[in-house]
Amino acid sequence: MPRTTARRTAALAVAALTPLPAVLWGAGPAQAHGAPTDPVSRVYACSPDGGAPSRSAACRAAVAANGAPFTAWDNLRIADVDGRDRRVVPDGQLCSGGLSAYQGLDLARADWPSTRLTPGGTLRMTYVSTIPHTGTFKLYLTTQGYDPTQPLTWDDLPARPFAEVRDPAMTDGAYRITATLPADRTGRQVLYTVWQNSSTPDTYYSCSDVVFPEAPAKTSAPSAATPSATAPSASAVAATPGRPTGSPSAPAASGAPEAASASAGRTADAEAASSAVPAGAPAAEATGAGAGPSAPLLAGGAGAVLLLTGGAALVLRLRRR
Repeated sequence: MPRTTARRTAALAVAALTPLPAVLWGAGPAQAHGAPTDPVSRVYACSPDGGAPSRSAACRAAVAANGAPFTAWDNLRIADVDGRDRRVVPDGQLCSGGLSAYQGLDLARADWPSTRLTPGGTLRMTYVSTIPHTGTFKLYLTTQGYDPTQPLTWDDLPARPFAEVRDPAMTDGAYRITATLPADRTGRQVLYTVWQNSSTPDTYYSCSDVVFPEAPAKTSAPSAATPSATAPSASAVAATPGRPTGSPSAPAASGAPEAASASAGRTADAEAASSAVPAGAPAAEATGAGAGPSAPLLAGGAGAVLLLTGGAALVLRLRRR
């Protein structure tokens, strides 16, 4: 373990065990260190203490761009900012705080070690600190539409933090901060933490990459086919009382050409038979659907039969005479 890291680990253990008055007695601006470890910040993930995340492609690139490892992961701070964060920290350098010793943290990448969160859920942040101090934590979350492949700017953050926590208690060497997350974020975002000390002139900055579930894709339900209102079915036409079966407006049933031909033949025969009916013969009225051929056709056929029978009888009588 590097000597500096060993000293920092020892200081963390001492801070957890030493009475508060003694700690404050020895505290100075250079000793007020801290950074988030959950959700893991870039500076901690890429430090020698970061474990497996420190070996990620993003962390290797950050160390290379930095020119040195992030051994002092708890010392990313600027003095005398006094709330003027947007004027002091330049756009594109929010994760480094504009400090050249941390410039590798500003790389615009979409593969930084990240923590999964739930929209509208409860954030439980662990902010490790070697020395307890009073101050206010301001938590920002990049707005929806943030592009991680572009440098992070102040315009990517809302004007106001979604949570502010003042003077939280430090237990076991860390501040435990609880807040409700915005409910409208999806995909990869940056949780930006500003810790403005009130017992020292320092302000600390950190970027924690977080991932929210993507919104489910919207699928349109297939529309059910509806029968045409302007084209009644063949069965509906046949069931209409008083409607002639050979009407041109009645569509033929699909798949039954033989039935259509037979119907046309019966109609032609009926018309030929009706021509033999004497003028003025009474026509029977239709009795409704489902009664077979229409009554006028039956009456005409019967008249033709009677006429032929009477003519045959007259011929026989004349022959007998």
